[in-house]
Amino acid sequence: MQAQNQYMPGVCNIGENEITRRKNAGWIGLIVTVILYSLFAYIEVPRFWRLLIFIPATASAVGFLQARMHFCAYFGMRGVFNFAEIGKTDTVEQAEFRAKDRRKAWQIITYSVIVGVIITIPAYYLS
Repeated sequence: MQAQNQYMPGVCNIGENEITRRKNAGWIGLIVTVILYSLFAYIEVPRFWRLLIFIPATASAVGFLQARMHFCAYFGMRGVFNFAEIGKTDTVEQAEFRAKDRRKAWQIITYSVIVGVIITIPAYYLS
């Protein structure tokens, strides 16, 4: 799937620079998840604390899903998009387009939470 070069409501609201940032965030979240799980297993923390794995696992999923979908959930909720340099956004003017963007943002958030739960359950019970 190749990145779009223009805003498409509910489909694409970020360009290559923003996609790269989200991929990097996904990798960082994944690395933190693995390190945290390894640390928890090594020092044999009580199971309750293993639930903290949910946070970096979900963050990793958010990053990777946003990169894959070419869509920033935060931008979608705010009604903005970015295809220029990092930090500069343009406003989505039409209410119908903002609604599509919010639906897509909630989809990404929901999928990410599901992934976080799927990763956390075995982390909780293993070791």
